Amino acid sequence: MYSKESCPYCVRAKQLLKSKGITFEEHNLEGKDKEITELKDRTGWRTFPQIFIDDKLIGGFTELVALDSRGEL
Repeated sequence: MYSKESCPYCVRAKQLLKSKGITFEEHNLEGKDKEITELKDRTGWRTFPQIFIDDKLIGGFTELVALDSRGEL
């Protein structure tokens, strides 16, 4: 998961994953403009969090919740 400290959806995504007992690796990009630009160029997304499963972008918090709702998380 790529996140920023100032992002409330990042906090919620981490809470959801932790509540499900799912381990994850977090890359906090707060203040790392170069890395943020590289990530945006790679994914086309400008928002956070950006959540990957097996190196595939699944989306952000909304998409994570949808996966959980479908029992696919």
